[in-house]
Amino acid sequence: MAALFCENCSGQYHYPQAHQPFEISCMLLLIMLGKVSLDFFMLQVKQKNVKVSFMGYFCVSLALLDLILLINIAVIFYFEDFALWGVRFTKYHICLFTQIISLTYGILHYPVCLVAGLDYYMTIAQTSQSPRQGQRLFYIFVVIFIWISVFFCILKVPAIYEELEIRNHFSPYQCPLYVSVQSYAVSFAMLLLIGMALMVSRKEVITMILSVRVISFASQPVLMFSYASNNNGTCFKWQLLTRLLVCFLGTWAPFVLLQFIILFLGARIPAYMEMNVPWLYFINSFLIAVAYWCRCHDVELTEEMWSTDPFVSWKFCFMPFNNENTEPAEKPGTVIVIC
Repeated sequence: MAALFCENCSGQYHYPQAHQPFEISCMLLLIMLGKVSLDFFMLQVKQKNVKVSFMGYFCVSLALLDLILLINIAVIFYFEDFALWGVRFTKYHICLFTQIISLTYGILHYPVCLVAGLDYYMTIAQTSQSPRQGQRLFYIFVVIFIWISVFFCILKVPAIYEELEIRNHFSPYQCPLYVSVQSYAVSFAMLLLIGMALMVSRKEVITMILSVRVISFASQPVLMFSYASNNNGTCFKWQLLTRLLVCFLGTWAPFVLLQFIILFLGARIPAYMEMNVPWLYFINSFLIAVAYWCRCHDVELTEEMWSTDPFVSWKFCFMPFNNENTEPAEKPGTVIVIC
């Protein structure tokens, strides 16, 4: 990370010392309150009967850490100036704690995506929904190890600590926060792969979308895609890619559009806001889709197989749904997919 030095800073960066810390503290408190509410809302609305995974445990740990940060900010904001165990806390520490969290979150994207991707690649074909106790303990250990390693890197690496001191010295009333480069790189890579997949299977995707119908199944409205698949020399993997795209975009299309807008506008979002539970579940569904596509021939068509993703149902990406209440296909080779 590069440090920014300035000798003749313009007057627009200087604010009255009496009001600016209060405004920053209040803003950070409100932002963290909204983020924590969103984190726990996503954890509450997700499907409960899903297989345990590294990403699931990490999302819970992130929500808990955000809650701890919110409680610290609220306590300091309320008491303003107090001592605890011989340490004096002021509103300056609200900014300091948020800066440390921003630096920590900013370097987590790569290791989290790597570990989650490897986890799904190795376990996506497992049919057992009840993992061994050792697997749960291993996930907990990996999550704790990642957090400790990143915090150690932030607090012990001299270059990072010096940059934090420089930022606070030149902008004591601004509370400059770290903007992660890793999140932009992950977003760009995901959008690039999604765009390439859409280009490769654009005809199949358009055909599926044009054939969509809303029907009632098990007293629930569902989408039925009835389309004639092209089996003339078409590889199963490329047909599967179309279905994975439709299922993924059917759930996360607004989030994909949001990522595109952020990258297009070059919006600089602080890392403590970027790393959140919805973002992680978005990455989670993407990694699951990639794992399904890479190991499609190892996937067994069992009911326990489809309880992997808390938000996306991948079941009908692998097999057509045949139901006696649905209308018969108009011609041979028609595939009926219900999502």
